Amino acid sequence: MRLNNKYILLLALSLFYSSQILSQEVIKSREYPRDFRPPLDLAPSLAGSFGEIRSNHFHSGLDYRTNQREGYPVYAVADGYISRLRVQIGGFGNAVYINHPNGYTSVYAHLQRFNNRIALTIKDFQYRKESYDVDFPLIPIEIPVKKGDIIAWSGNTGSSGGPHLHFELRDTKTEETINPQLFGIDIPDKVKPVISGLYMYRLNGQPFSEKTPSQYFQVSGSNGNYQLNQSPVINFDNEVGFGIVTHDQQRAGGNKNGVYSIELFLDGTRIYTSALERFAFENSRAINSHIDYPALISSGRTIQKSFIEPGNPLRIYPEAINRGLVNLNDDSVHQMRYIIKDVIGNTSMLNFRIKRNPKATLSTPETNGMQWFKHADSSRYSTDKIHIAIPAGVLYSDINFKYSSAARPQNGYSAVHHIHTRSIPVHKNYHLWIKPDANLPEELKDKAVVVDTRGAYHGGVYENGFIRASPRTFGSFYIRIDNVEPVIRPVNISDGKSMAGISKIILKLSDNLSGIRSFRGTIDGQWVLFEYDSKTSTLWHTFEESLSAGKHLLQFTATDMKMNIRTYNVTFYR
Repeated sequence: MRLNNKYILLLALSLFYSSQILSQEVIKSREYPRDFRPPLDLAPSLAGSFGEIRSNHFHSGLDYRTNQREGYPVYAVADGYISRLRVQIGGFGNAVYINHPNGYTSVYAHLQRFNNRIALTIKDFQYRKESYDVDFPLIPIEIPVKKGDIIAWSGNTGSSGGPHLHFELRDTKTEETINPQLFGIDIPDKVKPVISGLYMYRLNGQPFSEKTPSQYFQVSGSNGNYQLNQSPVINFDNEVGFGIVTHDQQRAGGNKNGVYSIELFLDGTRIYTSALERFAFENSRAINSHIDYPALISSGRTIQKSFIEPGNPLRIYPEAINRGLVNLNDDSVHQMRYIIKDVIGNTSMLNFRIKRNPKATLSTPETNGMQWFKHADSSRYSTDKIHIAIPAGVLYSDINFKYSSAARPQNGYSAVHHIHTRSIPVHKNYHLWIKPDANLPEELKDKAVVVDTRGAYHGGVYENGFIRASPRTFGSFYIRIDNVEPVIRPVNISDGKSMAGISKIILKLSDNLSGIRSFRGTIDGQWVLFEYDSKTSTLWHTFEESLSAGKHLLQFTATDMKMNIRTYNVTFYR
């Protein structure tokens, strides 16, 4: 086959840009200090990487494997002082924060237990506040630490899915979390990212939505070199965006972790870049705009879009032309290239070609909505049964808002109200008022809650004849009643039992709908610390040495979000 001069020139330019791209270092906005030691003395192996895609958020640190065990020493990664201590029912569980003189803060989470000095500080604060769940700052002189000091032992507390250490490095001033591997925290990795699929989205000048037509293209390859299995030239007729399915591995056959950066080039010009160097926690939920959220909801596919919705607040996009969207005004074949890197710099490429073809039409289906809601403006919609108020900054793109209703469910006190579609994410809470049916008894109005048809609780306050809630998703909502007290179930204690030789009182705690607001335990009228594992709904109190022998009264009270209260009283002997 004879190549024309134009093709030879394009090929030469492509090879030139390829060499330039591959010679670039990992994308970052600045240099970071590299004097931190690892937080564990185990061979580093990751169960989760920084920026990895999780449900409704980016993963904010590194998850170190601990051989499926708890109890490994956790070390301060540099000199500094304990600046914050936290015991959380869910989330991080037991956590330590250390401020360092170089302007960064290290965070250690899901800890099994703390060293003695930290443990005594936390316990004293818990007893002063009469609360298990505490979060408090410390001044620099209270608990100084040196690099290599044991501060705690690894565990599985909070919302952890198994024993591991969650570790972060943050900017002390901004509290942005930063990829720890940029600080020289070494995680061996010689595996290049894997690319397993390409998508093209026919936006055609319309906002991205669940109706946006998309086309899937199979990808094959290995060891950093990937190509399409079909369609040597992808044809389209109007504005398009692209998306990619990709992951990284620390070792072949290991966990599928997140990649560090995604770059998309058109004829050698970089039109889109995402780099997971750092992010602000208040923007982490915008991961739902970074990915194809409708595809995730409908089929579980995780596709990272390579174009930016106008309401996406993330600052992980150091470079984008036309928000990454492609508009061609000629009928030439154009060269596209993806460059995918992990934080070590291991690199994979996918090359493909595109061409504008007026005959390759794929139109966006029309959406019959009630009115347009603009992402940059506040919006409202009302009927005699519902009111909806969406503040500016809640939407990632404009939507043609949809609403309908259905019959009242058997256990409900209102119709089911379909608020737009669950396939479209929202960034923050919006306001929803639902009018209850006439059969809602007056005495139960303060027990009314708003739930969705999947059973999730979204709050509920009686207000001017409506029940007000603040959902953080679109979906189908109605009113239920929560007038059922929490359930307290004793595990190892009963009335009149001798607890001599037993170190702990163990209880189980659950609620049927709105969830636990608070709990409180006393022995002989004095507040005592009950620790709580929300994963197993288990509480326990470890007896103090100061508890005298003889008869004692335990009183344990639990309150749910609608102020339903259950109290459990039991006498025991020591």
